[in-house]
Amino acid sequence: MRLRRILLLLLALALGACGDNRSLELTGQAMGTTFNVVLVEPPESIATDELETELIAVLQSVDQLASTWRDDSELTAFNLDLSIDWIPVSKDFCALLESALEVSTMTGGAFDLTIGPLTNLWGFGPDGQITGPPSDDEIAAAKHRVGFDLLEADCAERLVRKDVPDLYVDLSGWAKGYAVDQLAELLDARGIENYLVEIGGELRVRGKNRDNDKWAIGIEAPSTSARVPHAILRVTDNSVATSGDYRNYFEHDGQRFSHTIDARTGRPVTHNLAAVTVVNPSTAYADAMATALLVLGPEDGPQLARELGIAGYFLVRNQTGVNEITTPDFDTLSAL
Repeated sequence: MRLRRILLLLLALALGACGDNRSLELTGQAMGTTFNVVLVEPPESIATDELETELIAVLQSVDQLASTWRDDSELTAFNLDLSIDWIPVSKDFCALLESALEVSTMTGGAFDLTIGPLTNLWGFGPDGQITGPPSDDEIAAAKHRVGFDLLEADCAERLVRKDVPDLYVDLSGWAKGYAVDQLAELLDARGIENYLVEIGGELRVRGKNRDNDKWAIGIEAPSTSARVPHAILRVTDNSVATSGDYRNYFEHDGQRFSHTIDARTGRPVTHNLAAVTVVNPSTAYADAMATALLVLGPEDGPQLARELGIAGYFLVRNQTGVNEITTPDFDTLSAL
């Protein structure tokens, strides 16, 4: 499981265990990680058991659609199909691919939904862990199967085509955020005005917390040894996603190899940008863009974020600690 987490500080919010009937927490396991749904002052008409069943059904449906870890998912079936002709797919699956392709294009492949062969090669995918880095020849061979421009989607006809038969799509940088968005849409449809939805560290909030204030979200310090907050962000009616290089990695001969892989080089990033937080109405977009900006590094990442009008918060390692870089859109957001 990729651990790309922000530390959730639900400040001044007593959860269900406190016996407070003004708030309700639903938690569980899904998509290879945990989910957490917090409702504040939900309508009295809401049936908790029924709502929980609906939430689980949404999570299962996304997992069935986009998991590389399930043998029976639509994504797995697509990856196993070696045809280079147009392949019929479901409406939802095509929409997922099309959206992820858009972010891949606008970031020049810093986020690349076809990165799966490299993720597996470096031991961070379904194929399991490795004991040492792959060879140059292995990396070069995997790169021949990687490239978002090798994938085409025609969602008007619900058709997708690969340019190479063994192209392998990995939606793990998009699917959890997409699932958060789907859960939020369900809560909106049920008339719930104040909530937090979190899956594996990616989250979306609406309305107010129990103190009638914005939600307080802790941005985790980039440390491999402890989980402590570096900063607190107060936000509402938005999504927050963080990508960092400090949780999921392996070490070999004294060198650390991060799970954040640059599809353009075929190798884990080596720069000193430790983490990127993105705030956006779409959790899926924030999730994918945080990955892309982390891949781009401490100079190109903030530059692209400014160009695209992204609310981004960057933590860059230096000799004495961590330096913060923010975009104008983030500064405006945090000043509200």
